[in-house]
Amino acid sequence: MKYYSTNRHSPDVSATEAIVKGLAPDRGLYMPEHIERLPQEFFDCIGHLSFQEMGRMVARSFFGSDIPHTELRRIVGDTLSFPTPVVEVEPGIYSLELFHGPTLAFKDVGARFMARMLRMVLKEDPREVHVLVATSGDTGSAVANGFSGVEGIRVHVLYPKGKVSPIQECQFTTLGGNITAIEVDGVFDDCQRLVKSAFLDEELNRHLLLTSANSINIARFLPQAFYYFNAYSQLKRQGKADDVVFSVPSGNFGNLTAGLVAQKMGLPVKRFIAANNANDVFHEYLKTGVYTPRASKATLANAMDVGDPSNFARILDLYGHDHALISNVVEGSTSSDADIVATMRECYEKTGYVLDPHGACAYRALKQQLRPGETGVFLATAHPAKFKETVESAIGTDISIPTRLAAFMQGKKQSVGMPADYDAFRAYLSALQK
Repeated sequence: MKYYSTNRHSPDVSATEAIVKGLAPDRGLYMPEHIERLPQEFFDCIGHLSFQEMGRMVARSFFGSDIPHTELRRIVGDTLSFPTPVVEVEPGIYSLELFHGPTLAFKDVGARFMARMLRMVLKEDPREVHVLVATSGDTGSAVANGFSGVEGIRVHVLYPKGKVSPIQECQFTTLGGNITAIEVDGVFDDCQRLVKSAFLDEELNRHLLLTSANSINIARFLPQAFYYFNAYSQLKRQGKADDVVFSVPSGNFGNLTAGLVAQKMGLPVKRFIAANNANDVFHEYLKTGVYTPRASKATLANAMDVGDPSNFARILDLYGHDHALISNVVEGSTSSDADIVATMRECYEKTGYVLDPHGACAYRALKQQLRPGETGVFLATAHPAKFKETVESAIGTDISIPTRLAAFMQGKKQSVGMPADYDAFRAYLSALQK
């Protein structure tokens, strides 16, 4: 399988090259040259398959020609070692709980898959690998924990100062070892800009082996398709798999893009809802056909605080830049902070289910836009305890902190302060050569 750049000005590369490079030289994102439609018999029996069996089938479609099947089987098995259950919240509306992994966030799936793929791809390379990752919340913790202690790999997590929850922050600033947390005086978009600039710095890349662990990397975003198949399988076993609508909390849009890829592979999804917070550039695009990136705004759903989502380029590419086609598959929704708080409170009072701020955006979108006869599934992307103060204030009761989160909170914060300036970041990376 070859991978091409969405900007179409760089040579096609193999899957392994795309994983190592992360970003194409022309600033585009890598995409598979074709998306294989899975056979009908796969969907006929999907209700009887395990999560790992589904994951292997999907992974082979993208990486099977580059990665030996025994290795791919092991990587998928190691990645999908925890459940992603579908839980009924109220009649017709289900939560796809993606917070049962090591860091209690959906990004555990993509981060664990990528860590194992990168280790395998680079096992014969004697150079130290530097993984650069920008985070607005859970990406940093998932990637840091996925790579923690891995010999030959150093991870540099850039995050916006004061704009992630304290519990999220402690998950990647207390690890030490081969993990360095970089506290940027800016917003997530500044962190993402610094990372992209480093990948495109030819002089720097001659001396350092750099790769990305954000959803710009194919090994991070494509495995996120696994749990869409798993959700459909669970619904099919319950006889609820007709007219399925997925509502996806959307920030950098890797999660939604993976769902769209799953649909193109044949997954019977009626449509998607891109649930935004106040950072609604994609919602505006759906309404107007015009994409106008802008500075991100800080919200209660901080992992979605993105004003120029990278994976928008992949969505455009999937549908030939055709606004009408995209709008036919994806609807939009926005939620203010007041909407988020009200939704968390109302859902808890009505159903007893505890939402995190991101899941609240997606649940609210379903409540507004689900049509008669449809089955709605919203992605619960992080455990509510990661936003303990916000959630408790909204629902008026205490929530317990899982043991895994409590353990992170006992560690000592270790971080490097940095301005939102590429020269400063470049100097930091250049010093690693010495």
